[in-house]
Amino acid sequence: MFLSSDDAKSIADKVLARSKADACTVQIHGGLDQSLRFARAGATTNLATAEANLRISSHIGGRIGSCSTSRFDDEAVAAAVARSEEIARLLPVDPDYVAPLGPQNYGFSDRYDDATANLRLDALADAAARVIEEGARIGVDTFGCATTARRFNAYATSAGLFAYERRSEIDLSATARNRADAWSGWAGAHQFFADRLDAERIARVACAKGAHDVTPVDLEPGAYTVVLEPEATTELAFWLIRTMEARAADEGRSFFARSGGGARLGEKVFDEQLTIRVDPADPLAPEAAVGYEGVPHRARAFVENGVVTTLYRSRAWAQKTEFEPIPFAQNFVMSGGDVSLDDMVRSVRRGVLVTRLWYTNIVDRKSLLLTGLTRDGNFLIENGRIVAPMRNMRFNQRLGELFSNIKALGPTRRTWRAAGEGGAPAAPAMLVEGFNFSSKSSGI
Repeated sequence: MFLSSDDAKSIADKVLARSKADACTVQIHGGLDQSLRFARAGATTNLATAEANLRISSHIGGRIGSCSTSRFDDEAVAAAVARSEEIARLLPVDPDYVAPLGPQNYGFSDRYDDATANLRLDALADAAARVIEEGARIGVDTFGCATTARRFNAYATSAGLFAYERRSEIDLSATARNRADAWSGWAGAHQFFADRLDAERIARVACAKGAHDVTPVDLEPGAYTVVLEPEATTELAFWLIRTMEARAADEGRSFFARSGGGARLGEKVFDEQLTIRVDPADPLAPEAAVGYEGVPHRARAFVENGVVTTLYRSRAWAQKTEFEPIPFAQNFVMSGGDVSLDDMVRSVRRGVLVTRLWYTNIVDRKSLLLTGLTRDGNFLIENGRIVAPMRNMRFNQRLGELFSNIKALGPTRRTWRAAGEGGAPAAPAMLVEGFNFSSKSSGI
């Protein structure tokens, strides 16, 4: 279900009018999604979904009780309001309690396009056809998913705040495997505007990466020079920025904590080539205008030329520390350089080209130790040339060391995140040394 701003406000007003709590917040989100999965030259699944959810949070005496429902009729709304108030009265007082925000000024985030929002199944079929045709042309099996979505989010408070945003999305993810099913390649893209999605390029890249019939080589675990394609860089930068939280740093539970207490704000922690910014007005990877609890997103750097300049700060921690609240961002732009991927490869005596990473997770936040696996296209580099496909590897890598040892950066470009999640990161290819592969992986 896709609600307009007026429809969402009407529902929010109905909730707030029924509330008997000290304060109340209302969150409404939902949308329409459709996807087409394909495999081995044919469509396998077409799925269309419509959903909307209402979450009511009642504030009573420093306690917050919440209740969610997917029904918006008067009876369901009344029951959800009453239940949220009942839950609030049962809870202990929250020591981190903050009252809801009043009206805010939000910037503009350009993430909605009527043409993209109204795409039909034929647009997905056309994107899939580009991949299938390219696979047939060069003799690989192709698999993937094309998705479109239009989503909305609304947030209202009894203190007078109402915020509404919408976005349109299209994404294409394509995997190609050789006919022996012993090797795979991948490419993908996500856009808020359909005319920016280049399905033919995705098809060419995925199929070219997958078209290797020689047996992949095994590499022994160890530290290697690695060329990370933009999707792989994005995954690593995502985990870095996700850990940049002020409270954990102030309390000494984070990589960003000073040994003598407090956060490492203003310190040069990473390579001077590293800059990561968040900006709702960025044309390549715009963040939403409205953040968690209605806090506005503003243009800001989290890392500037290696210096930590910003940490996320919840409203509760901002109130305690007398700082500005800074909401967590899903989208970011990592600044790049002017070194091409080919030139990076030519500079490597012996190393690995990595297409993308998956199954990643932080093992230790104080050291920023990240684990994960490579996926869909490693290639062994020797004397500046790609000489063979290479089996996947597990890695255990400290991100602080990685982002302090950048040797080269390529141009920044938008990278793939699944439609429906609202993600729009952008990052460059990156050449690093000492990347730690910890073990072999038999998967392709």
